[in-house]
Amino acid sequence: MKVLKKITILKDKCVGCGLCVNSCAFNAISMKSSKAVIDYDKCTLCAACAGACKFNAIEIEKKAGFSSVISLNEAKGVWIMAEQKNNKLQPVSFELLYKARQLADELGTKVTAVLLGSNVKDEAQCLIWRGADQVIIVENAELTHYQSEPYSVVIEELAKKYKPEIILAGATTIGRSLIPRLAIKLNTGLTADCTGLEIDKKSGLLLQTRPAFGGNIMATIVCKNHRPQMATVRHKVFQEAGEDHTKKGVIIEENIDTALFNSPRSILKDIVEEIEETINITEADIIVAGGRGVGSEENFKIIEELAKVLNAAIGATRSVVDEGWIPYSHQVGQTGRTVCPKIYIACGISGQIQHLVGMQSSKVIIAINKDPHAPIFNVANYRVVGDLFQIVPALTKKLKNSPNHNI
Repeated sequence: MKVLKKITILKDKCVGCGLCVNSCAFNAISMKSSKAVIDYDKCTLCAACAGACKFNAIEIEKKAGFSSVISLNEAKGVWIMAEQKNNKLQPVSFELLYKARQLADELGTKVTAVLLGSNVKDEAQCLIWRGADQVIIVENAELTHYQSEPYSVVIEELAKKYKPEIILAGATTIGRSLIPRLAIKLNTGLTADCTGLEIDKKSGLLLQTRPAFGGNIMATIVCKNHRPQMATVRHKVFQEAGEDHTKKGVIIEENIDTALFNSPRSILKDIVEEIEETINITEADIIVAGGRGVGSEENFKIIEELAKVLNAAIGATRSVVDEGWIPYSHQVGQTGRTVCPKIYIACGISGQIQHLVGMQSSKVIIAINKDPHAPIFNVANYRVVGDLFQIVPALTKKLKNSPNHNI
């Protein structure tokens, strides 16, 4: 949707300096009879020319009807969307609370956790112990399991009532479905899959950092003119907030008109639980990961053997998954899973930014690579330069012969 409706050159103010011509990246402005003229077929209404003009000779009329539902001066507070499954809070909720608490302290405001479901009231106190100042609960049979329509409608109503400045959600299946819908309903922006969140000390804006252009750069995005500022955050990017059983907070129970749930476009028929054949890499304490340097699907068995000895999960780079050596569920990186284990053992992984963004928060990183200049060594705590086909089997054998090993 275009924010700008009309751009006009005020002939009585234009002095023909040409600054606007130089500022236009689309060659949409030219000089005729010492006055600027706009080619509206080329103009994208970016407003760069208006910023360059020192004589206020360019007038821009803003499009009506695109104002935020929540105004800048009334927005206050940091919200997190607390995820629950089978009436139990999911770990991503605690990770959001960890960062939300930091952001709220910098802004001098409160942290609110929003929890939807049925029979979830018992979980509210846990959110307070983890850092929330208040918890807003909405309980209804229609909210027992996540569904995009009723959840987005309920949170829209809550946001209009309480007017948060920031809303954070996990970049999970639920978060990626819910938050875009909510952003549209509230006429505001959204930054997806963030790996960093900070408050700008001068403006007070939320600086939202995420990989861009295939992970080759890290982009920092701000939402200046609309509220709330919204972002989804990758699971395991932030650590979980610790529990403080002395912390007090307020629990608010909201009743939502069930008429809002009428005539849904989709109906939940059944839920099929995901079956994990191996250890879930997002929850694992130890991960042994292999890259293209492993060489083949057959050679990947040495990675699996080491993981088995350590009771570890198996990770992989995108190139390994693309080759079909291991299923996608094991991929670590920008287009895979984000992990934060206690120990991450990288075998034959060069360390491209697309992979690093998914594992660089690991507590201890052990890298094994024959290339002493591999980028993975820049983030590794322990660097082993050598042939992984000699080092990994030797390490596996050593651990097998040491049943009481404590890595």
